[in-house]
Amino acid sequence: MEQPDRIHLRDYILSTEIGAFQTERGQPQRLRFNIEVDLTCHVVGVNDEVDRILSYDILTGAVAAGLADRRYDLLETLAEKIAAQILAHPRAAQVSVTVEKLDRIPGALGVTLVRRQARVEAEAIQAPIRVIFHGRELTLPEGAVALVPDAPNLPLPQGGNAREIELLALDQAAWALAGRLGLTVADSRTELDWAATERRAVVWAPARMVRDVAGLAADPIVLAPWLAERLGASQLDWALPGGVPAPAVPAGFRVPTGRL
Repeated sequence: MEQPDRIHLRDYILSTEIGAFQTERGQPQRLRFNIEVDLTCHVVGVNDEVDRILSYDILTGAVAAGLADRRYDLLETLAEKIAAQILAHPRAAQVSVTVEKLDRIPGALGVTLVRRQARVEAEAIQAPIRVIFHGRELTLPEGAVALVPDAPNLPLPQGGNAREIELLALDQAAWALAGRLGLTVADSRTELDWAATERRAVVWAPARMVRDVAGLAADPIVLAPWLAERLGASQLDWALPGGVPAPAVPAGFRVPTGRL
């Protein structure tokens, strides 16, 4: 079998904040990136024109875009982001992404992911999910639903870690609602995508996904549209008591809205 042509990026080291442990927060650490890309066609007849090949800038740019997107708890999530960015280029057939932490132990620890163009294209077609702000009791519609519980209206401390405590209160409300309705709690994108694929209803606990999103209020009225856009939801519905107006959505919000 004829081997594909490949390009690679090796021993590319950058510092960033990453990690799930409390000791890793606020502490930048070095990451080493090794990327190898199988090309869809051989590098012949390109007349030395950079626009006709897969530029090495695509690889370094994918790393930069991944790091700029958000703060990550897991190397695996960052590696997936980088792989998807590279495979969006039509000349990339397969990519291997290795990301290693260099400052946790005397050696290196990390992960290697291999992704193919066909797999990414299939996974990019996500099953639709409907986001519903749960401000009153309702009969759940059929299909995939992510419920966003209303704020529990508990007395909360001010200042310091107020936002973190508000997010934990929303998570508590999610677990309480899920227990009452006999549903599963989803606190990650992976679990929400699973719910969409399986056409299931889940209750969203937001703390894990939004904790490190700067400027995003710990308010379910704000979080519901954020989640809907993040998931590419089929619709955002407001389940509110009679007489309560539906909240305004952000300017440029593209998900259809309704009221239940």
